[in-house]
Amino acid sequence: MSTDFNQTHFALFGLTPCFRLDPATLDRAWRAAASEVHPDRYAQAGAAEQRVALMLSTRVNEAYRTLKAPLDRARYLLGLQGVDTGEETNTSMPTDFLMAQIEWREEIEDASAQHDAEALDQLASKLRHEISELQASLATALDDSGDLDLAAVLVRKLRFMEKLEQEIDNASEDALS
Repeated sequence: MSTDFNQTHFALFGLTPCFRLDPATLDRAWRAAASEVHPDRYAQAGAAEQRVALMLSTRVNEAYRTLKAPLDRARYLLGLQGVDTGEETNTSMPTDFLMAQIEWREEIEDASAQHDAEALDQLASKLRHEISELQASLATALDDSGDLDLAAVLVRKLRFMEKLEQEIDNASEDALS
């Protein structure tokens, strides 16, 4: 395992930088890297080596978490290209997307007020489908066309969708209690 703390997350695992990552390949690469730098392997080493192992182990785990989550992976890829997604400052979205967000929230509110777990499950399923479509578009923008501006917009849309997913999860928990 390299002690180069400046290498990319992809390089850390020996992977090609892309949005379309095979989860099993990522998991195998993470397990191999994590095993190699696990602090227990350095229990008999000097204090400096133990600190480096701990830092490497932390870095491997952080890199894995980033690459495992599609939204985080997209942000990371854009960051490698010097693109700021502007999620905190750029909240402008196409009108049709914003209208759809309002409709989603109204449906969530209605199902939640009625404690309708089945309606919430249907909304969750529909939302997962929408998220999958956005992720497919993001893969095309990042891996195929290199349209970084579109990718940044798609990341912002996915962030909205993940918030909706959390709202549905919260409402589902409330409906079941």
